[in-house]
Order: sequence, then C-alpha cells, then structure tokens
Amino acid sequence: MASMRDIKNRIENVSSTEQLIKAMDTIASTKLHKARLQLNGVRPMYNGLKEQVEEIGEREDALNHAFYEEREVKNSLYVVMTSNQGYVGSYNSAVLNAALEHMDDGREEKILSIGTKALSYFRKREKNIVRKITDVADSHVYYGSQEIAQWITNQYLTEEVDEVYIVYSKFVNVLTHEPKVEKILPIKSNFTYLGYESDREYEPSISSVIDHLVPLYLHMNIFRAFSEAHTSEQSARMVNMDSAGKNASELIRELTLSYNRQRQGAITQELSEIVGGTNFD
Repeated sequence: MASMRDIKNRIENVSSTEQLIKAMDTIASTKLHKARLQLNGVRPMYNGLKEQVEEIGEREDALNHAFYEEREVKNSLYVVMTSNQGYVGSYNSAVLNAALEHMDDGREEKILSIGTKALSYFRKREKNIVRKITDVADSHVYYGSQEIAQWITNQYLTEEVDEVYIVYSKFVNVLTHEPKVEKILPIKSNFTYLGYESDREYEPSISSVIDHLVPLYLHMNIFRAFSEAHTSEQSARMVNMDSAGKNASELIRELTLSYNRQRQGAITQELSEIVGGTNFD
C-alpha cells in the first residue's frame, strides 16, 4: 500500500496535470469557435463554385477540356490532411485508415501529406510521399491553400498524375466528424439531379471560363477541406480534453479518499497507542 506521502505527491501531480488539461481545453474551445466561423464562411462560396463547375460539366463542349476529360489512370495523387499534434482521440487514425483503404486497389499512388501525423504514418508504410507540408499556420491557410491548389493543378495538367483525391475529416457537429475521400480531378458533374440543363452562354468561350473558374474552385475546395479538418481537429481535442479532465477529477477524488482513510487510520492508531500507554495508578 502506498504511503500517505506518496498519495499526497500523486494528488499534487494529478492536480497539476488537471490544470494543464483545463488550459488545453480552453484553448481548443477558443480555436473551435474561430474555426467554425471560418468554415461557415467558406462553405457557401465553395458550394456555389461547385455548382457552377458541375453545371459547366454538363455541356458537351466542356467534356474535352483537361479538367473534365477522363483519361487512363496511371498515377493517383492523394492529398491527406491530418494534425501536427496529438490529444485528438481517433481523429487522425480515422482519416489515415480511410486514405490507406482507398489506395489498396493496385493503382500507383503519390501522396501530398499535410500534418506530421500523415507524414510519419505513410513513411512507416513506405508510401510514395512526393511532398510534405507540416507548417501551415492558421493565419496562412487561405494563401497556403491557393499555393497547394496551383501545385495540384500543375501536377495534373502536366500529366504527372491522372486523378486527384483529397482526404480529410468533415465536420458535422462537436461530437461527430466523418473521414472523407473525395475526387477533385478530373471534375465529375453531378448536376443532372437538378432536373434541367443550363442554356447559359459563356463569353469569350467556355474553355476560357473553365481556365479561370476551375483554379478558383480548386483553391476554395482545398481551403474548405482545410477548414473542415481544422474544425474537426479542435472539436476532437476539446472533447478529448474534457474527458481527460473528468478522469483527472475522478482520480483526485479517489486518491483524496484513500489519503483521508490512511490519515484517519494513523490518527486512530496513534490515539490507541496513547491510551494503551497511559498509567492510571
């Protein structure tokens, strides 16, 4: 049985850890609030652009454009988004498992790993990492997304890769985020479900419109995925820290009870020794 001093030291250590957990919980909560505002701002813009590029994809004169044309797949590029830090529960493992499962179909894959967790995961499995990004600050996500979108576009148009997938965690609510594997190039139209075909005219030409619209769409797609992933990460960290805080509080309660029992036992024993040693003659 641990001594009273050992129990007291452990209570102090757990209490110190509990304070650290509370601080991390507060930070995650603040970051989550900011991330949700950013996500709510980018989602409408992304959805509008997605509708436009898919509407264009319904036109026969757009199907031969490089961004829409299906070609034989020799190399697939996966853009995998994970966190740089831990304490996020199953957030990273869910995304990485989804990516790995999707890759297992015989294609030659290239990987753009975003976040240290993706980098270490794919390195251990000796996957073909063609580029790694581990230092995108929150304030640089917008322009960082633009640079990544330009790099992806160049890889695709020069036929270094024949299709591009993005793997990230979609934010649903504070308790739910879903791993997603989405094909972003070539663009596949899902616009027909709206039940009509557009007769919109494009000037100076539909090819020119595509050349300018699709890069913006890809930029917003990457930025939106970053926002989804970042919001999911902070949500997972906040929930994880909240759970850890409750566990720490429960452990402190149990240790305090154990300390008080031993203290009471020691006092009782001391009183018994005093009474037993008293001479009433």
